[in-house]
Amino acid sequence: MRRHLFVRTLGLLAVLLSACASAAPAAGPTGTPVPSLTAAPTDPPTQAASPTPEPPALPVPYQASLLNPLDSPHTYIPEPCQYIKDKWSSANSAPGTVVMVIMFHIITNDALANPDQISEFNFRRLMKKIYTDGFQAITTAQLAGFLYHNAKIPERSVLLVVDDRKTRQYFERFFQQYWDDYHWPVVNAWISTPLSTADLWQQQVDLEAAGWVDHQAHGVVHDIPIDSTSSDEYILGELQGSIDAFKLHFDKTPIAFIWPGGGFTPHAAALARQVGYQLGFTINPRGPLMYNWVPLADSGDPVRPTWIPEGPVNDPLMVLPRYWDTDAALHLDEVVQMSGEAAAYADQNKATEMEYYDIVCASQYGPIP
Repeated sequence: MRRHLFVRTLGLLAVLLSACASAAPAAGPTGTPVPSLTAAPTDPPTQAASPTPEPPALPVPYQASLLNPLDSPHTYIPEPCQYIKDKWSSANSAPGTVVMVIMFHIITNDALANPDQISEFNFRRLMKKIYTDGFQAITTAQLAGFLYHNAKIPERSVLLVVDDRKTRQYFERFFQQYWDDYHWPVVNAWISTPLSTADLWQQQVDLEAAGWVDHQAHGVVHDIPIDSTSSDEYILGELQGSIDAFKLHFDKTPIAFIWPGGGFTPHAAALARQVGYQLGFTINPRGPLMYNWVPLADSGDPVRPTWIPEGPVNDPLMVLPRYWDTDAALHLDEVVQMSGEAAAYADQNKATEMEYYDIVCASQYGPIP
């Protein structure tokens, strides 16, 4: 009897122990289950991303006090990120690099009869001052690379442009010495008239082949400047006619159009772009050129009534200013001063432009070399 009771007690105890082992975990103070030690840890709280800093305002272009009050620097690169990257790349031209475009018409030892003539004595004096002031001559292609992309050129550069139809002897007499001594090229603003003799054309072909005379377009008719009354047929005859003649005789396409007589219109400049020209030159000596910086006028000036305002063209690279040879020497020191001021102004604002680039541009344009 007792043994039977002992066995029943042991069985009941086993049942109770089994029920305890399968019971739910004890509840916490709030009635929620207490997690076991083997439960997966919870994820740490997510931190909010830092807000993008506000980019600083970019500085205004360098303002030159030496320019005429009615002339002002015009920019032409709309994308500030590309401008800043090209401006500060160590592979490109340093800020303050300047180009002085000088045009020549007639160099003579005869009595001066027209305002576009310069004596050989004054011509030689000008060329000497260009050299002693530290300038070097460049080609039209070098100028285009500089103006469009800030490609590296000498920090003080000149573009020497001889207008009209000059013979090979003219270039050899007045300009070859500077090629031989300083490796200075010269631009021939060539009139592609069919009235030129075969011999004169061959002279130009020989000069182009020699490598130091860079021919660029100066119209076909030339003697009738383009204005608001000019038909599209006439304008395209001057523009495309020059291109066709250059391809035929020089096996090259001109990249610059030197506006005959300085005449141009916004419509003519648009047509010049349409047929492929990269640069255009006026006869207005408003100032030198820097990267993304071209001095132009937006309205007429009673003191200079023959100077056509270039601002309405809305394309600074198609209406670039040129100094006249007769007074270029008087402006060389001004150009040097503007170059120095522009470089100092750029250094003053470099940190601001770098901060803007880091915030706005770096992710898309990459680091500045």
